[in-house]
Amino acid sequence: MKSAKNILQPENRPLKTAVLVLDECNTLSFAAAVDPMRAANRLAGRAAFDWDYVSAANEPPMLTSGLTVPSFPLARLEGCELLIIVAGFQLARHATPSLLAGLRRIAASGATIAGIDGGPWLMAEAGLLDGHPATNHWEDLENFASRFPEVDCRNDRFTVSEGRLTSGGATPAIEMMLHIIGARHGAGFASRVAGLFLYDGASAEPRPQSRLGGHKHNALTAKANALMEAALDEPMPLSAIAETLGTSPRSLQQQFRLRLNTTPQDHYLQLRLAEARRLVTDTDMPLMDVAIATGFTSQSSFARAFRTAHGTSARDLRQEQARPTAH
Repeated sequence: MKSAKNILQPENRPLKTAVLVLDECNTLSFAAAVDPMRAANRLAGRAAFDWDYVSAANEPPMLTSGLTVPSFPLARLEGCELLIIVAGFQLARHATPSLLAGLRRIAASGATIAGIDGGPWLMAEAGLLDGHPATNHWEDLENFASRFPEVDCRNDRFTVSEGRLTSGGATPAIEMMLHIIGARHGAGFASRVAGLFLYDGASAEPRPQSRLGGHKHNALTAKANALMEAALDEPMPLSAIAETLGTSPRSLQQQFRLRLNTTPQDHYLQLRLAEARRLVTDTDMPLMDVAIATGFTSQSSFARAFRTAHGTSARDLRQEQARPTAH
């Protein structure tokens, strides 16, 4: 096995890249990988990236939007410096022996391997993340950590280690691609690429994933959010959260008002109810168990809060999700 070349260093030569697109990956995740490269080429006035699309099989992959991506099979890929795996649903079906062998072959050539959304799961199945820090989408993070104990599983938006990058979803993938661009072409150039998308940029320090998107956390509220997400089944009192973070409840209240225009208590409740909705729609867990798993001590209090938040009962929502949709 060749040593992985460090692609994260100043370099003007185009980065030879292959984008492995799997059936049923999200269109936004696909665009998050490709559009920063396209924008970098446009802004540089030359090829900062040179990429091909590859597929797991002979047929072109179809995204969740119904778009197909012209590509050639991974088996025909002779080599690259960076392989980006974009995957979404049906990961067990995608993890065929031939695909995993293909990933190991490219990794053995010394290429850096990156995974977006479900991509890290396939990397881990191929044994490419053992001993590496890695992340996955927050919905699958607990299963990911249980399935791959040799992986240093983290609730980060994206991770970087020697020869490996992983992203938990589409927006963190933009941040991951900007990280690559910045390492090769400078932070100023990466900021200009970000500006083309009106992207304000990530925090200077690593941030965890959040179940509620769109928030402008600062360091304090982000840490509070992480504590909340780690204790959805047994909600922590505000005083305990503040004490853990070395601040006062009053200061925590002020920061949540200033940054998120809400209170810590309401933010915590919305996290619990967002998880409750996911468990109702994505699992067969009994509703009482859903209530307990999201910190409600009675079915009645859970039912009231769920209806207020989502405009319908948990039972009705589950029945509605179970009905076949007409096409």
